[in-house]
Amino acid sequence: MNDNKPVDADTAAINERHRVRMERKKAIIDAAIAKADKEIGIIIVNTGNGKGKSSSGFGMAIRAMGHGMKVGVVQFIKGAMSTGEEKFLRRFPDEISFHAMGEGYTWETQNRERDIEKAELAWEQAKTFLADPSYGLVLFDELNIALKYNYLDVHKVIADLLERPAMQHVVITGRGAPDELIAIADTVTEMAVVKHAYAAGIGAQIGTEW
Repeated sequence: MNDNKPVDADTAAINERHRVRMERKKAIIDAAIAKADKEIGIIIVNTGNGKGKSSSGFGMAIRAMGHGMKVGVVQFIKGAMSTGEEKFLRRFPDEISFHAMGEGYTWETQNRERDIEKAELAWEQAKTFLADPSYGLVLFDELNIALKYNYLDVHKVIADLLERPAMQHVVITGRGAPDELIAIADTVTEMAVVKHAYAAGIGAQIGTEW
């Protein structure tokens, strides 16, 4: 690439306007970053009907592992089939503790009492992570579903979340996050559907859905 290529006057003017805008933007962003100086564990909730909630959660788990943080995972609802993320992360038993504790989606299990029993067992495992400061990040995948169907008491769950170690991060995924959980979370993202391959008759694909 020739960096000495002549630039016409119009392009030069556009480039200069861009430089000035980015200079102003940098000053604003730098000021905001300087104000955000707290160091504390946060609660992140990924919800909504769009794809990407669990994918984002597992991305954060891997990111935390990359920084040398110990990670705990509890999967609610899921567990009837092995997923790519489970197969991959189980290769690192010293860095991540992975517990898939569901028996499948509610329309498959069709047994509310059994679903409640499994959710309660999963939350007992979750509480062991929340009580252990050696875990820098914990992921509770599809917890929102268990709360949505009242398999767990949202107020008890919130009380346990708020009692966790000060520097521990929590990521919670699943559709239908309850308002009470959203209210105490630090970061909430709602995934919206723009398009989904399923609507075009394309089934769940290995590597992208599971």
